[in-house]
Amino acid sequence: MANVIKKHSISFELAQKMVDAAVAKAKEIGVSENVAILDDGGNLKAFSRMDGAPIPTIEMAQNKAYTALFGISTQDFFNFIKGDPSLLAGVPTLARMAAWGGGFPIKVDGEVVGAIGVSGAPAVQNDVDCAKAALALVPDAVFGGPKKITRVGGQQLIRRLMGQIQS
Repeated sequence: MANVIKKHSISFELAQKMVDAAVAKAKEIGVSENVAILDDGGNLKAFSRMDGAPIPTIEMAQNKAYTALFGISTQDFFNFIKGDPSLLAGVPTLARMAAWGGGFPIKVDGEVVGAIGVSGAPAVQNDVDCAKAALALVPDAVFGGPKKITRVGGQQLIRRLMGQIQS
């Protein structure tokens, strides 16, 4: 079947275990979080809102995960766009985009199979720590992209972004 592709996606079982791990970390450090796991197509696979987690951060968690589906963490994404005024002004206004820490791709054998977004704590670093606790369940988890996104890599990222928007 030449017109069909084979891809992989996170299972519900792993998604729920990751949510549970992020929530356990949040309890350990004394914060309330919203934790969202999306599949590779951007669909909500598992979610938890802890008691006391702010209502607006429900959407923020999902947006962080959606942004991370581009294959890099949301912090790395921000670090890339912050140097270009047009990207910094435009990209964050797009639906479902989040350019601050707490979103990571979930990769297995180098393939993005989903993403996690965590939001709600008073400090972004808490969101990052909770997401990393969840990612520890994935044997070859990548906690971020390259230290610096090159201009060529950034152009490829923007092309992928534009392709998603036009779809």
